[in-house]
Amino acid sequence: MHTSRIAIIGAGLAGLYAAYLLEQRGISDYVMLEARERVGGRIATLIPSGEVPVVGSAESFDLGPSWFWPEFQQALGALVESLGLSSFAQYETGDMLMERSHQMPPVRMQGFVNQPPSMRLRGGMQALIDALHQRIGPEHIFTGQAVQSMALTYNCRVEILCTSGQRYNAQHVLLAVPPRLAAQAMMFSPALPEGLTHQWASTATWMAPHGKYVALYPTPFWRDEHLSGEARSLLGPLGEIHDMSHPDGHGALFGFFSLPASTRAQLGDKALRQHCRAQLARLFGPQAASPRMDVIKDWAQESFTATYADQIPIEHHGTAPPARAADGPWEPRLTGIGSEWGKHYAGYLAGAIEAAERGVADMLAK
Repeated sequence: MHTSRIAIIGAGLAGLYAAYLLEQRGISDYVMLEARERVGGRIATLIPSGEVPVVGSAESFDLGPSWFWPEFQQALGALVESLGLSSFAQYETGDMLMERSHQMPPVRMQGFVNQPPSMRLRGGMQALIDALHQRIGPEHIFTGQAVQSMALTYNCRVEILCTSGQRYNAQHVLLAVPPRLAAQAMMFSPALPEGLTHQWASTATWMAPHGKYVALYPTPFWRDEHLSGEARSLLGPLGEIHDMSHPDGHGALFGFFSLPASTRAQLGDKALRQHCRAQLARLFGPQAASPRMDVIKDWAQESFTATYADQIPIEHHGTAPPARAADGPWEPRLTGIGSEWGKHYAGYLAGAIEAAERGVADMLAK
């Protein structure tokens, strides 16, 4: 059994940032347990060679979150700057397209320009994951360790059992996974307070019901027609489409599926990609029908992200549930720090930063 002062459950952005904060404070007595065989959580990246994920590619395409807004998500913006990462604004120059009916061609209209602009990272959001990962010693990170249960021991420590059979023992647990996943996929002994369990289980996991389609092209040819690459569609299968090209790099378009998770699962990857190519051809012309590469990332099929309750799409980011029990034996031993626990930006990348920072500070203050 591995014994440590702190156990971080989950090596997504929140978990990695929590470990980074501990390292900055000179605290090295911790472990990080990650269910997947990679770090990053809901941040995953595609590169033209087709490897998913990849480390260190200058031109990467996000299969998870892509954007951040440093002008008001200041803690995340400061972290990006302190890590020496480079960002650029989402391309929005030109007209957008609206697809309403099979009987009518797409309507061209003036595009929307976000203010402040939506920003992306060179190298994709994987660059942020890589930068944090590189600052954490490999001896702290254990992948392939899906937590099955947590139990308080007689000496008020937490014994963690993983599906691999491995056991870990910690004084305090930082829970860097979605609240719903923790409530529904992990057993706690003694049980968490009933009200807290209900609140966690009722908190929707952002991105969990959704799927993302990415198509790569030699160039962003739609820009030659003064199109921004942005489109909305009532026909689908993609409801919202954006330019995903890198400056001076390959052309790319991505879209979010408007089809529910159950329909996507029934159609399958091959048929879905065919429908997506046909839709892009309707919108952007025949050149769009033949991407050099296209990929679907369906987060609803990710068991370490989504539960059955996440199959129904949500339209907005929710309110953060309590991060810990108000009293009882778990109150001083377990703190939620995943993105959905972010007070101001629940579900966003910035939510992971604020929840992890607050959780680490609260833990160390006790």
